[in-house]
Amino acid sequence: MKRRDFLLGTSTLAISSLVTGCSSPQQASLRIRLLKDSIPAQLLNEFRQEFKQIGELDLTVEAQLISLFTSLQEKPKSQNWWSKLPLLAAREKLSSIADLVTLGDYWLVSAIEQKLIQPLDPTQLKQWEQLPPQYQRLVRRNLQGNIDLKGLVWGAPYRWGTTMIVYRRDKFKDEGLNPPQDWNDLWKEELRDRISLPDQPREVIGLTLKKINPQNSYNTPQLAKIPQLKSELKELDRQVKFYSDNTYLQPLILGDTWLAVGWSTDILPIIQRYPNMIGAVIPQSGTSLWADLWVRPAKANDNFSLARDWIDFGWQPEIAALFSRFGKAASPIFAGESLAELPKSIRSKKLLFPSPEVYQRSEFLLPLSEKAQQQYLNLWREIRFQGLGLGDRKSGGA
Repeated sequence: MKRRDFLLGTSTLAISSLVTGCSSPQQASLRIRLLKDSIPAQLLNEFRQEFKQIGELDLTVEAQLISLFTSLQEKPKSQNWWSKLPLLAAREKLSSIADLVTLGDYWLVSAIEQKLIQPLDPTQLKQWEQLPPQYQRLVRRNLQGNIDLKGLVWGAPYRWGTTMIVYRRDKFKDEGLNPPQDWNDLWKEELRDRISLPDQPREVIGLTLKKINPQNSYNTPQLAKIPQLKSELKELDRQVKFYSDNTYLQPLILGDTWLAVGWSTDILPIIQRYPNMIGAVIPQSGTSLWADLWVRPAKANDNFSLARDWIDFGWQPEIAALFSRFGKAASPIFAGESLAELPKSIRSKKLLFPSPEVYQRSEFLLPLSEKAQQQYLNLWREIRFQGLGLGDRKSGGA
């Protein structure tokens, strides 16, 4: 499952000693590996002001979620000459392990199964009860990584977003077409060969299920019980110019496509750059949700106090409002609330916060059984490669 882990390639930026002053062995330090641009600078400034006693705030930024997941699999390496000195070697090994790492909710299953992360104790998190129940349930898993309401807590959600429809305002206007509002607009004849979709079976099959009936779930385990699903997918495939996870916005800007389906963190910055040309909508039938989490590496040190403070800090309502105002995604603290219930500073962020009705019809892509996963994969292959011998005419860019 891909999301923005497939952005612009891998790059790593280490930012150390962001807090004024030199650190000493007695001073605390907080080491975080996070996704690029997932934390607004204003939030870091607020954190530094509140936690001036920290000797070092060490941030390592990665451009891809898959790189962050891979970092959890890496074993600390020490090849310096002083590695032969036991005390210094132990200190170096300890300092190379992050206290917290960003992870997408999809990666929880693998991280838990491979024992790459350790559970969090929600009783130590002062703001845990501020988190909406849906997000508490999302991170409660059994040892196989599946949702379990009695399971351990394996992550702390700090931002979330949606799968959206993005479109060319000018093209729709010039052709006398109404702006898209829901998934069924993708099947309109006027958009034949003008659409790009994610190269993702869960996303495309899921949105088709929602088009058929908003009560259908993205996590439907038995696809055969939806008899019209295959024919709807075949018709949708005839509408599509290409499938892509990471090259769908440039063709839209160039006018090669008029409509695309993608992720809010990709789309919202483009709307800011081209507000008169590019529009977006969260489908009224409901859509898929995603969340980024703070997880604790399995070998992180036992001192959880600063990591706990960082998580709690982000869940404070005033900080969550700041996060949602300046960030590319919303804080989960306000998920599902109406615009009238939101703080005034973020009421204009309508594309970050779908209406409560639309939100209730939306859902996370949850783990499926192996049998159910195979159903999705088999149907996807049948639709994508129908009538073809080798390759796929619609992969990649335009």
